[in-house]
Amino acid sequence: MKFIHITDTHIVPPDKKLLGLDPRARLDACIADVNANHADAEFCVITGDLAQAGQAEAYENLKESLSALRLPYHLLIGNHDNRQTFRDIFPDTLCDDNGFIQSVLDTPAGPFIFLDTVFETPRKGSHWGEFCDRRADWLKARLDECGESPVYVFMHHPPFDIHLPAMDNIKLREAQVLNAVVDGSNSIRHMFFGHVHRPISGNWRGIPFSMLPGTNHQVAFDFDTITPVPKSHEPPGYGVVFLNPDSVIVHVHDYLDTTALPLPADAAKVA
Repeated sequence: MKFIHITDTHIVPPDKKLLGLDPRARLDACIADVNANHADAEFCVITGDLAQAGQAEAYENLKESLSALRLPYHLLIGNHDNRQTFRDIFPDTLCDDNGFIQSVLDTPAGPFIFLDTVFETPRKGSHWGEFCDRRADWLKARLDECGESPVYVFMHHPPFDIHLPAMDNIKLREAQVLNAVVDGSNSIRHMFFGHVHRPISGNWRGIPFSMLPGTNHQVAFDFDTITPVPKSHEPPGYGVVFLNPDSVIVHVHDYLDTTALPLPADAAKVA
């Protein structure tokens, strides 16, 4: 099965810019590239920080951009989002019984579990993640229902250090609550994160994971700065993911890269 992973779109209201860039234009370019090259994918998952400041105008701008996407899409929220405003603009988004934006999507490759790691009550200026006992109980119940099926988990905040201090400072702070659930399950095959704005992969508690660049700006490759989060204009990207019975393959594509052009026939000759 093939699907598309996009993250951290940080859309702003129309005619506004963020860090000197136009997030809507960059997402539009991403969607055009997906439509042109990956219309055979099952769907697209976007893992949070949909809007830069959670404004209704930004979510309307996002909704308009996504209307061009030829694939079905599934949206998670991140620390820059406002849960209620998001739900007002995207009322069909599934939630759990406590109002958290959490759901399960059945796919040919196995269940996809979407988690909500945003503060229950908005805290201005706080960007780390939250995962309370109610969300943990919900996740445990869903994993129990999945039985031995391979499960794929999606969430915005990683619950572990990635050794970029600025991002480790705003990771998921209740990691121990999530750890207890994860350690009790043998079915999680891969975890997909947003938040970090960098292509990173590895293994956490025996579970492979992947992270991606955002579609607007990136977090700088800085192993010293703690605050503020250092930003960069490194290229944006999205993930093309293949789920096979014996493998999970994640390609990270820089969709604004124009260097992959046909070379002249004699380009390989040594001068």
